[in-house]
Amino acid sequence: MAKFQYTALDAKGEPQTGVIEAAGQAEAAQQLRNQGLYPTQVEEAGKAKAAAKKVKAPKGKASSKSAGKKKPVKSKVGGKVKSKVLMIFTRQLATLIDSGLPLLRSLTVLAKQEPNPVLKGTLSSLADSVQGGSTFSESLAQHPKIFNKLYVNMVKAGELGGVLEVVLTRLAEYQEKADKLKSKIVAAMVYPLIVMFIAVGILIFLMLVIVPKFKEMFEGQPGAELPAISRIVFGFSDNMMAVRAGLPTAVWGIIIAGLIFIGIQSWGKTKGGRKALDTIKLKLPLLGDIQRKSAIARFSRTLGTLVTSGVPILQALGITRETAGNVVVSEAIDRVHDAVKEGESIVTPLQASPVFPPMVISMVDVGEETGQLPDMLLKIADVYDDEVDSSVTALTSIIEPVMIVFLAGIVGSIVFAMFLPLIKMIQSMGG
Repeated sequence: MAKFQYTALDAKGEPQTGVIEAAGQAEAAQQLRNQGLYPTQVEEAGKAKAAAKKVKAPKGKASSKSAGKKKPVKSKVGGKVKSKVLMIFTRQLATLIDSGLPLLRSLTVLAKQEPNPVLKGTLSSLADSVQGGSTFSESLAQHPKIFNKLYVNMVKAGELGGVLEVVLTRLAEYQEKADKLKSKIVAAMVYPLIVMFIAVGILIFLMLVIVPKFKEMFEGQPGAELPAISRIVFGFSDNMMAVRAGLPTAVWGIIIAGLIFIGIQSWGKTKGGRKALDTIKLKLPLLGDIQRKSAIARFSRTLGTLVTSGVPILQALGITRETAGNVVVSEAIDRVHDAVKEGESIVTPLQASPVFPPMVISMVDVGEETGQLPDMLLKIADVYDDEVDSSVTALTSIIEPVMIVFLAGIVGSIVFAMFLPLIKMIQSMGG
């Protein structure tokens, strides 16, 4: 009987090492499996020691290699990741924990297979922190660029209630729905921007290439009087040619446009400017209604998800206020927070805000009276997600023909202005 040195994993995924006697390597591995272990390496004791001596390097070199391997991962910690990447990680972590795998082992497994370098380094850091004795929520709070207060507090509530996998599933669903809502709004804006870009490109091409050739042709005809629309189009083309020839003028135009944009951005970072811009967003025709419904859906889903997960109502309102995304909505939530702190109802401050319609206030009132406020808030979020979807679809259906008519009108006017003098010349020659 020979002695075999082994490394194996137990049922919890923890590594175990030791020595076992067996007639051969296969028999040793079978004995380990019968004991409920999963062997990863089985070697004869003498050979294992010889291999270890061969592989073993001087301390300085070993430490430098291990440091070299860890440095790239650690250097990525502290960055940001996309919401979709975080959503996939949350869903995978919830699945692993729900399957019975320990948190530390789940983090290690996900870190090994994660392709995103920032999240990979962050997961390794989380695993080290949890192994060092910190709670999962405390470890998450060390990476605020990736895990916001909503995420950290929901995980904390899940840890205290012993339902971490349930909370993580809710978080993943929340992220999926928030990302879906954002994608719908962005998709509604993409089509008009593409059409506008094409319209501007066609306009520039016609004005700089086609219109000047027609103008030269008509200037060669003595006594030919151009119609008013042709004079306007030819004059606009001359101005564009002048801008093209005078690069300093164009550069100054770009500089002025850039300064205006920077000025608006700087003003938007101030308290008064941010409030003014957010108020304008909510009052814009067509787009303002979508912004308002989106803000209501975000408020309802965030607050409902937090309260359902066991976060205290005052703390949940504070987190919802910080993640509202609109100053007008944040101020309304702030008034709700103060009212609840004083022992009052949620409904009264919501009625004072111009953002929340009567239907939302009535549903919140019913939920508060029946003790089912979290469920009612999630229902409101579902309703307004559908409302945003319908509004975006309706807006797209309106914008498409409007933009097509707009583009056709521009091109048609230019073509009409170029060919109208030609038609008159043909008619005069025929007369």
